[in-house]
Amino acid sequence: MGFWNFVKGSGKKLFGGGEEPTLDGAALQDEISELGLDASGMEITVDGDTVKVSGDAVSQEMKEKIILAVGNVKGVSAVEDSVPSAGEPVFHTVEKGDTLWAISAKTLGSGARYEEIFEANKPMLSHPDKIYQGQMLRIPQD
Repeated sequence: MGFWNFVKGSGKKLFGGGEEPTLDGAALQDEISELGLDASGMEITVDGDTVKVSGDAVSQEMKEKIILAVGNVKGVSAVEDSVPSAGEPVFHTVEKGDTLWAISAKTLGSGARYEEIFEANKPMLSHPDKIYQGQMLRIPQD
């Protein structure tokens, strides 16, 4: 359980229209489904620019991926998680100039382990070179 801040102005744009998107729980559920993530037993609600995730997750990995899938949407500033978990997830916010190699060296001790981070963030990541400043990534733990 926890609370994670995201970069509100960064991320995937799901909502059309003006400057400030209106967050919608149904659109976030659609995004989760389109990514092929299993949100069975979980409820996704929106309160302003905060997404609330509750219920029971299929697995710790799936819970973490769903938090990232909804948090890395333009207009989301935070995700509040009340889903029971086996442990605290480890996330990394991409900074200007970051690469998966550099993130891997910093968080896992070896740049050569970048593929582990890439795999841990599928299907949100389609290619190891396609990350952006402000994006939050899941760092796998042993």
